[in-house]
Amino acid sequence: MDPAGGCPHAVNARLLAQGAVTPVELPGGIEGMAVLGHEALKEFLQHPEVAKDARHFTALREGRITPGWPLLTFATVPGMTTADGDDHRRLRSLVSRAFTPRRIAGLRTRIEELTGTLLDGLARAAAAGNGVADLRRHFALPLPMGVICELLGVDLRFRARLHQLGSKVVATDTPPAEAVAANRELLAVLEEIAAARAAHPGDDLTSALIAARDEDGDRLSPQELIGTLLLMIIAGHETTLNLVTNAVRALCAHPAQLALVRAGEASWADVVEETLRWDAPVSYFPFRYPVRDLTVAGTLIPAGTPVLAGYSAAGRDPAAHGRDADRFDLTRAARPGAARHLSLGHGAHYCLGAPLARLEATVALERLFTRFPALRPAVPDDDLAPHAGFVGNSVRSLPVRLAPPGA
Repeated sequence: MDPAGGCPHAVNARLLAQGAVTPVELPGGIEGMAVLGHEALKEFLQHPEVAKDARHFTALREGRITPGWPLLTFATVPGMTTADGDDHRRLRSLVSRAFTPRRIAGLRTRIEELTGTLLDGLARAAAAGNGVADLRRHFALPLPMGVICELLGVDLRFRARLHQLGSKVVATDTPPAEAVAANRELLAVLEEIAAARAAHPGDDLTSALIAARDEDGDRLSPQELIGTLLLMIIAGHETTLNLVTNAVRALCAHPAQLALVRAGEASWADVVEETLRWDAPVSYFPFRYPVRDLTVAGTLIPAGTPVLAGYSAAGRDPAAHGRDADRFDLTRAARPGAARHLSLGHGAHYCLGAPLARLEATVALERLFTRFPALRPAVPDDDLAPHAGFVGNSVRSLPVRLAPPGA
């Protein structure tokens, strides 16, 4: 795996041609595996003998993982993404109340308000930039970051730093010393946030988690509190940030598909789902570990191997999505027998925030293209720098023009 990342689709196609499961070399020469095929990934994600707890990670247990290893946080952060069985259910139950359908529906008005404010800011940025503004920086990032931080009760002054540090922690190309420093600072910021909410509790998820820690300590340890905040903040904005960015790129590159939406022949929800399949915001998610030697799609995965879930590859697997799987097509889901993408997970660890991500992206795209119907990229798509690392899948910036020349 290239630690610097890049567009994964050409690599995925080559690997899929060889098989649904493939060995990979992780940073530091650590042997791993990637599950790429749709059906193989679906099976693997819900297999009862596949664990998330890093005590099953052989190389870590044997001391072969260094402190600055760029994927160490994914493996060891205390929380839902590294817990199994009863521990996972306990942790998930503590935050699930914030993501009930009723609670998510109640956020629509606030999401619409924030979207309108950010679109005003995007217009101002374009006016100051000779008609060009970075849509990722001024719109796709602050929308989900604002929503998740309001849910958690995180003050505005922390948000930019949380994004910067979180990006370093999850990037696979961060140098070891820098990764250690970023992780240490991120934990310190999260502890400061937790201390502020403990001193001044409110109607937010962080205050509720602190109450669970303080009133019933066997339900949430101090380390799990910080780990849960880290997960909620990073996963709560990075995925939607990439989703909105990738959807705008896809629609601009496929004007006939955008025309279907404007004609009422496809919906904005269709745009979100097809983007999740065609250009998944998370490409390879670390880690799962077989608790015994396991054969998936005819390939042996030895016990204790760190396995990447290849969401971007599964999304374009021809065996599941047809010979035109690499084509962006908003009518695909309406086909008889169409496979549903796995880009938000599957099984017990299915993304808890999926309804919120879908709502945010749907509102964002509808309002964006309604407000700026002539929106188009300001630079060729091939000139956009890819996201750092092989976990996330998007571009670092998305310069756009909001109006035709001379408008």
